[in-house]
Amino acid sequence: MTEYDYWKIFPRMPRKVTIGDITVRDGFQHLEKFISTEAKKFYLEELIFAGCRNIEVTNLGNPYLMPQFRDAEELLTHLRSDRFKSKCQRRGINYDDIVLTAITIRESAVDRAIDLKQRGIGPDRILMMVSTEEEHHFANSGTTLPDYWAEAERSIKKCNDAGIMMCGTVSTIWGSPIGGATDMKDAVEFSKRWLEIGAHDIEHADHDGSASSPDVYRYFSMILDEMPNTDLHIAHFHETKRVASASILATLQAGITNFEATLGGLGGQPANFLDDCPVKGTGDYYYDDPRYVGLTCIEDLLVQVDEMGIEHGYDVDRMLWLGRALEKTTGQRLRSEATINGRTLKEGHMKYARPGLQKRKEKLGETPDQQWPSGWAPEANLPAQYRA
Repeated sequence: MTEYDYWKIFPRMPRKVTIGDITVRDGFQHLEKFISTEAKKFYLEELIFAGCRNIEVTNLGNPYLMPQFRDAEELLTHLRSDRFKSKCQRRGINYDDIVLTAITIRESAVDRAIDLKQRGIGPDRILMMVSTEEEHHFANSGTTLPDYWAEAERSIKKCNDAGIMMCGTVSTIWGSPIGGATDMKDAVEFSKRWLEIGAHDIEHADHDGSASSPDVYRYFSMILDEMPNTDLHIAHFHETKRVASASILATLQAGITNFEATLGGLGGQPANFLDDCPVKGTGDYYYDDPRYVGLTCIEDLLVQVDEMGIEHGYDVDRMLWLGRALEKTTGQRLRSEATINGRTLKEGHMKYARPGLQKRKEKLGETPDQQWPSGWAPEANLPAQYRA
């Protein structure tokens, strides 16, 4: 007989997950509109109050390239303030449980993070990034893979001395928007290299929505066979074909416990236009239509795992409200379905019931819970040709 217990079929699948939010960094970097510093503070606070404990705050790279992040220090200062810590305390949140991450693609940004740390406002964790496909890596970083690995190794040593954790990202695992198909074995080796040079954890990224769920399951199974500590691994998916929820399910089935996503599915390549002015960003976009670019929607992800009975630590209804608020902030309809349709309620939506059912059953002489005509047997007699 078929095994119906999902956790017996996939024994690595977790009962509890950690979901980080990267809206204010990865989500906002893609917008061609500057999001006010006050709005950023609001969403950073509200995401934490709703249950987020791993949050990307900003990008510490050159604001000339990405002026969306010209307020980086102000945001970090706000989250390090006594006022914000008091807000957390009043809500029963242990401030020490919150991990603030900033992106630092190059060593100069790492040095900036260390300086901020010494000033008491720096991030707990920073992130550097490699792509297994070198053309994509060059487009992101402006240098070769060997040169960048040496830079990353120096940077991690600096971070260790400064008390900052380093996350190493591996991108183009399932394909590159520039170079095309890639080999997943390369990404496994890249992950090992990050740990070899001292990275604290690894973000495994599908940065252009190339992944298919069978390959996602194979890849993360390969990863956990080689590096079984699930605390080391974070899944990062982009949504370009409406199949990311299948990739999330495959990732869970493989045994991964850490994910990250954005409100409304915002995010993608840094904008090369902001408000009324062209900016450098990372050059020409890899896509033709920005409506179909972005990350996994955290609202939809939360509803997915919540309805699977997987513990996640968020107030889902508050997150759905935040998703609706962000649509007003950005001035556009975002990509979350859950913010519109809500959760599947076990108690149903009786406000949509049509009047008169019970009166009709009484008129027909049926009991309130009767499902079959009174002359039928209590169980179906399945015809022989349809039986197992």
